[in-house]
Amino acid sequence: MKDQALGINGLGRIGKLSVWQHVERKKFSKIVVNIGRKVGTSLEDVATFIEKDSTYGTIHNYLYGYKAKRVIENLDEKSGSMTINGLPVIILRETRNPKEIPWKSHGVKVVVDTTGKFRDPTLSPDTPGGSVRGHLAAGARKVIVSAPFKIKDKTTPLPEDAVTSLMGINEADYDPRKHNIISNASCTTNCLAHIVKPILDYFGFQKILTISMITVHTVTGSQVVLDRAPKSGDADLRRNRSVFENIILTTTGAAKALAQVIPEVKKIGFMAESVRIPAKAGSITIVVFNIQGDPAKDPVTRDLINQIYKDAAAREKRGYLLFSDEQNVSSDIVGHPLATAIIEGKETETRAGNVSFDLSSIEGYTKEIEASLGTGTIEIPVTTAVVYGWYDNEMGGYTHMLAERTLSVASMLD
Repeated sequence: MKDQALGINGLGRIGKLSVWQHVERKKFSKIVVNIGRKVGTSLEDVATFIEKDSTYGTIHNYLYGYKAKRVIENLDEKSGSMTINGLPVIILRETRNPKEIPWKSHGVKVVVDTTGKFRDPTLSPDTPGGSVRGHLAAGARKVIVSAPFKIKDKTTPLPEDAVTSLMGINEADYDPRKHNIISNASCTTNCLAHIVKPILDYFGFQKILTISMITVHTVTGSQVVLDRAPKSGDADLRRNRSVFENIILTTTGAAKALAQVIPEVKKIGFMAESVRIPAKAGSITIVVFNIQGDPAKDPVTRDLINQIYKDAAAREKRGYLLFSDEQNVSSDIVGHPLATAIIEGKETETRAGNVSFDLSSIEGYTKEIEASLGTGTIEIPVTTAVVYGWYDNEMGGYTHMLAERTLSVASMLD
């Protein structure tokens, strides 16, 4: 990949931290970042924004520790160029429409779109305001979207050249001969998938009656610092309340996106909710499984659930899933370790019991059947298991996994 340039569209939280990820890895020949507008008074203001971060400190300290010196050098205002950690970085500040970004002239083959604005792969490159396909029209061969797909026309299926593919989950679903637009889903979906998959792999989806999750998530850039009046058409009034002072209930598309990468969950009852809290980074997903089985013959215990995750983490040699016996708090997982899910083993809980089921509610059930069975109800043994999984929704979890997906896609280009 040394002869490839990487394109990053957008310089928000995910775009900026993606720059950090790739100047550390140095797998691309250069990075071309499209901001699409003037920033501050000079290129130095862009450099300062990239260099300093309120959550993770400075890029040089991130790369080399507290004694490190500045790694952003050789700024050229006219060309928009600089070097970061010795890697050439070009800043484009002219257009936001993907089809007008000069990817081809910069040798960019893979683009990571981090704007969150171009999520519909069904729209043509000529769509007013732009579309994700505009990157392909501008010369890129592959586009990775740092968010779940969102198709505006619900009757339109996902195009054949688009796929949602997560590293460590369904990365093999990505076919480089077929797929040109790849969704890396969300930070929550990445974490959730790595929590759910080991359980499904062990028990099989037939024994999982229901799954429910709540993610306790830190604030995002879509929220507001101070209360403001809703915009026209805003349906969720809570998102217009201050992130500083409130725990805010909201929604998540994690369950829908999970079904795209683990299709078996479509056969299982699933609920997903989200709670936003006033913290900068460091989130947790709490997943509840209802597992069918006889507690007397084959008990599902806390030790068994933890062992399932220990074994899964050991099999995942790249460190995407980790198991922890420590008593963590959210700041412990900010920036490190580089994993999309860290199971908090000390909080795993299980509880076995029976669920009474009224057979008369089954279509076709008759008194004759009841007489032959000798009862109108049955007892189903069920174990409820609760699993906690930490994730750094910005650097240590999501942009790390996004960079892994990016490198994987780039490595398969001919």
